[in-house]
Amino acid sequence: MTVTTRTRQDVVDFLYTEAKLLDEWKLKEWAALFTDDALYTVPPLGDPDASATTSLFFVHDDRKRLEERAERLLKKEAHVEYPHSTTIRNVHNILVQDLDSDVIKVKSNFTTHRTKREVVDTFIGRTVYELVPSDNEFSIKSKKVILGLDSLRPHGKISLIL
Repeated sequence: MTVTTRTRQDVVDFLYTEAKLLDEWKLKEWAALFTDDALYTVPPLGDPDASATTSLFFVHDDRKRLEERAERLLKKEAHVEYPHSTTIRNVHNILVQDLDSDVIKVKSNFTTHRTKREVVDTFIGRTVYELVPSDNEFSIKSKKVILGLDSLRPHGKISLIL
């Protein structure tokens, strides 16, 4: 029996790989990082602990809905993202908890720069993950993106996946 030792750097590398997949618009590969029972959420501005039963979320997707969203954004019919925005994602201030647990909790800050039609938008915030380790890889059980913005203006739509 082989024992796999996970390190903080393994988790950091996984988050960087996720950001790279999104920046390269490899959305199907990105969606494949999630477990079958995964949940991906972007709660309303200013209310990160909102309940999906009483508040309107920007995104509240299970794995199936996430795959559908990724596939739809890759089509030419998704006019808001065709041609695709150019993005640069930075992940920083990464805190890893419960590294030896069955579910690893990770918190990080992010900055996503998007350029589209000669306009540059910057999205900032925090991300809270639950990662499930398997061998030398991880799967995302949950991802919560907490936008650190006062409003979406002038950003408007958040058609890109944060």
